[in-house]
Amino acid sequence: MFKEIRNRYIRYFVIIVYLLVMLVCAVEVNFLGLFGYSPTSRDIGKPIQPIASEVYTADSLLIGRYFKEDRSPVPYDSISTDVVNALVATEDIRFFKHHGVDFWALFSSIVSTAQGDKRGGSTITQQLAKNLYRTRYSQSVGLLGKIPGINILVVKFKEWMTAYKLESRYGKKDIITMYLNTVSFSNNAYGIKTVARRYFNKEPGNLTAAEAAVLIGMLKGTTLYNPIRNPDRSLERRNVVLAQMYKAGFLSEAEYTHAKTAELGLHLGEVDELGAGDSYLRTAVERWLVSWCEENGYDIYVDGLKIYTTIDSRMQRHAEEAVAEQMKPLQQRLDNAWQGELPWRDTEGNVIEDFLEKLAERTPYYQQLAEKYEANLDSIRYYLNLPKTMEVFTWDGPKEVRYSTLDSLAHYARMLNAGLMTMDPYNGEIKAWVGGINYRYYKYDHVFQAKRQAGSTFKPFAYLAALEAGKSPCDKYVDKYVRIAYTENGEDKTWEPKNADWVFSGREMSLRWAMGRSVNSITAQITEEVGWDKVVDAAHRCGISSPLASVPSVSLGSNDVSVFEMVNAYATFMNRGRRVEPVLVSKIVDYNGKTVATFKTTAKQAISEEVAWLMGYMLRGSMEEPEGTSQGLWEWDLWKGNNQIGGKTGTSSDYVDGWYMGVTKDLVTGVWIGCDERSIHFRNSQTGEGSRTALPVFGRFMEKVYHDHALGYEYGPFAEPTVEITRKYNCPSPRIPRPDSLLMDSISPLRLPDTPLEVPTDIEEIGKQLENAPSLPSENENDEK
Repeated sequence: MFKEIRNRYIRYFVIIVYLLVMLVCAVEVNFLGLFGYSPTSRDIGKPIQPIASEVYTADSLLIGRYFKEDRSPVPYDSISTDVVNALVATEDIRFFKHHGVDFWALFSSIVSTAQGDKRGGSTITQQLAKNLYRTRYSQSVGLLGKIPGINILVVKFKEWMTAYKLESRYGKKDIITMYLNTVSFSNNAYGIKTVARRYFNKEPGNLTAAEAAVLIGMLKGTTLYNPIRNPDRSLERRNVVLAQMYKAGFLSEAEYTHAKTAELGLHLGEVDELGAGDSYLRTAVERWLVSWCEENGYDIYVDGLKIYTTIDSRMQRHAEEAVAEQMKPLQQRLDNAWQGELPWRDTEGNVIEDFLEKLAERTPYYQQLAEKYEANLDSIRYYLNLPKTMEVFTWDGPKEVRYSTLDSLAHYARMLNAGLMTMDPYNGEIKAWVGGINYRYYKYDHVFQAKRQAGSTFKPFAYLAALEAGKSPCDKYVDKYVRIAYTENGEDKTWEPKNADWVFSGREMSLRWAMGRSVNSITAQITEEVGWDKVVDAAHRCGISSPLASVPSVSLGSNDVSVFEMVNAYATFMNRGRRVEPVLVSKIVDYNGKTVATFKTTAKQAISEEVAWLMGYMLRGSMEEPEGTSQGLWEWDLWKGNNQIGGKTGTSSDYVDGWYMGVTKDLVTGVWIGCDERSIHFRNSQTGEGSRTALPVFGRFMEKVYHDHALGYEYGPFAEPTVEITRKYNCPSPRIPRPDSLLMDSISPLRLPDTPLEVPTDIEEIGKQLENAPSLPSENENDEK
């Protein structure tokens, strides 16, 4: 058909145009899979920009991001003019004159390259096409793209086509904005907002010409011109960019002179401010939203959501500080207890052989060695014992050491860890969440994931079952030897619980006194009387979701539970018997500012209001009853304005786990302290009880909360009952005026209450009480002994 065109030049021109049209069509439809993917009109109309989702506290502090590419887009008018000018001056000086492809610049780059000065010819629009549509990724190229030499021609042609499409659809400002929001600055930092915060702790609209030149200069080589790694090269490159801006007329001579003589001026944004670092809280929110995202078709890694949590940043800070302040001396105490000895012991106190080797077997490094050396133990052990330079966590800061893999495992196994959660018992909002001592070194969340024996913090559920069975806080039981026969899995067994001091005083005690003093024998008696199945049922109704073995020792905390569950369950006592579902996320807003989800708690009446109020009164007994196990709290400034605090200490067998559950009129807080490896623990009650490990964390935390008046948590008594209390509960226990060294934390001395102690006036009665008093009162449960 071309022969009909008689003019040879016109015929050649038509043939070229025809072949070009055919090529465009072939590329567009990916003919025979030769060319790979090309963006469609729909793709151009809705550019794909994975946008980081952001996590905020209830008081709007950014605490984390979820992203595949760390990007937070900003509009054109929020970007400094100097940034735009620096980009145009260095990357595409004819940007406002071409329509996506600058053939003059392309021709110049070919000539320059031939002369030895390698220079790119891609326009900003072409680079945007590459950033948006991954034109150079293997999945975007077809069969021709796999042929060396041909591949770059195919890719370039597709980028030209895409650039023309973009220029036809968007204005120049839109293209500049999309480019600056998508360009990579390395280290998974995408977009001008992220990088401006990272290096100058500024919003992009506030960047100066010198700062803009530093960031735009990085685009030529994000590692080579990184201002942290290579400050000298970054400074040199910055001045080249400034020179280009001056040459293009974007800077006056005075501005140019001032900018090029300025210091690099980095002001790095903190991880917490950027919200880019991982944390227990960020991970907890991510876990919280998995099912919601699946059900509602969102992806928190690309959809640019704003997720608002119930966490108060000030309370979170107080909680983290309280944990850190207590954990450092606690770690020293544990180290001192085992100084010169191996701490990993079995229940008989014998050193566990091959303890570190067994730990090593659970690591990916061991699996790599086993695969590489075909499970040859000699080779594996050689590399496990090979010293190398590494950084380890210590409470004095990161420390560089020469450790082998086994040395490193020993170091971390010896470290005490912690979990703390605080919740509003009325609306279910979680106010603070400390999952461990340092997320970088310990990923395991000790609030939600870790489950440990609760010790005596589980006793209140036995007393709850007793109250539900009709008993009152004033009912009396005798502290005496108990032997309980029961059947477990068809096997007849007996249980003979001992008190912490291995002494039965023979003293008659009210239920409130017995719970406040944490007497094992009386707890065992009421458990036998009401039935351990009832105790299990009471715990589950209040909020314990873990499976519980229905055995007599359930009341002494022989089952594993989480801090999260325990806080939820204790909240039921304070919320008039209504169990609420804890809430960590309050609302989610999409990228366009529309609220797409709100989260409120659901409440269910789990126990009667009367019994719930009585349980709150019983929990106060650990402070108010003689030898109550919470009386170490007198050390902190918690006792103003007729303030009342209830709580329960807990210690599992062999001092492996230390617990404290504390309740005030406004908050419920749970604290756990222990080593991740249960074979490593304190050696005695003086150092390892919950009253000496976890209780001080609670005391420090609540003191900080009360002292922070901006939070609005005031001192004060528990709420009065809203229903008639039909049972006798006010039955003061006899008080013995003698010091009790075990009522104080070993780190801090005990401060006694200002109010005078009530003492019996009958001298004979005092004598009997002193005679029967145990010599070593304590709260440690050791329930398995």
